[in-house]
Amino acid sequence: MSVFERYLSLWVALCIIAGIALGELAPGLFQILASWQAANVNFAVAILIWAMVYPMMIGVDFASLKRVGDKPKGLAVTLAVNWLIKPFTMAALGVLFFKHVFAGLIPPEDAEGYIAGLILLGAAPCTAMVFVWSQLTRGDPTYTLAQVSVNDAIMVFAFAPIVAFLLGVVDIAVPWETLLLSVTLYVVIPLMAGAATRAALARRGGETAIAGFTARLKPYSVIGLLTTVILLFGFQGGVILDRPLVIALIAVPLLIQSYGVFALAYAAAWAWRIPFNIAAPCALIGTSNFFELAVAVAISLFGLESGAALATVVGVLVEVPVMLSLVAFANATQKHFPLSGQ
Repeated sequence: MSVFERYLSLWVALCIIAGIALGELAPGLFQILASWQAANVNFAVAILIWAMVYPMMIGVDFASLKRVGDKPKGLAVTLAVNWLIKPFTMAALGVLFFKHVFAGLIPPEDAEGYIAGLILLGAAPCTAMVFVWSQLTRGDPTYTLAQVSVNDAIMVFAFAPIVAFLLGVVDIAVPWETLLLSVTLYVVIPLMAGAATRAALARRGGETAIAGFTARLKPYSVIGLLTTVILLFGFQGGVILDRPLVIALIAVPLLIQSYGVFALAYAAAWAWRIPFNIAAPCALIGTSNFFELAVAVAISLFGLESGAALATVVGVLVEVPVMLSLVAFANATQKHFPLSGQ
């Protein structure tokens, strides 16, 4: 992992502090940035999100889909967790904590926003960081790529319906046009651009050219993420200063979800005798989130100053330390898994 990746939570925490401070010192600046929008899409945030998402999509190789049938068990665990379990358990935890357990600690009107943000995180499976987690557990890189490619292909069609269904279940109004526009802007277009770029680079210099190009883009992706955090907390500064415990409250269901989903997927892989170099990545893929997409859609659907946007950014803060702890656990228990097989 690079320094930025290993200490991502630290950089996010520092950007939270910077954002809150700037929001208090220069509120006019954030009002101007908030006004740069059309059709519920903020142009400043859209540029930053594209800077984050586009490099990830270059790494998606749809040619790898032909390999998924070679070892179907790992893919079955990943897909079951990502699309049949994770979004629904995240929604359930959101309702449990913000409608009941924490009901006396937050204004009732804020609960829906936090629940919506958690739903968006739960419905967005990881695309980029999972390659890091796979590498740290010495996972099969080719198979990990195939798993991510399958997830991204499904996400194009399944993300919006799942989010709309779960928001409807918890009685949150669903602006369908904005939701579909968000998926088009932040999934479909970057995915098509990434595929076209990957094909052009492959013709020019193969995997070496692809790896070199994405490596050059990575700093811009990190800058985009951290700048987005500064913007969001510049808008949310008043809320945080008034209720400083809100970040910890949002983190509680996220932590329970992360460790619970990993335990379920990892146990299923162990029971099914999936080899470790596939078992560990398939469990980690199911645990990690595509938080860049969740942040973008939350802003489009509910606004820069919404509780949903705040909840998705807390997901960024929680992600790296949680995933590193799970990587360490997986590496410590790999002796219990077969070295080869299906």
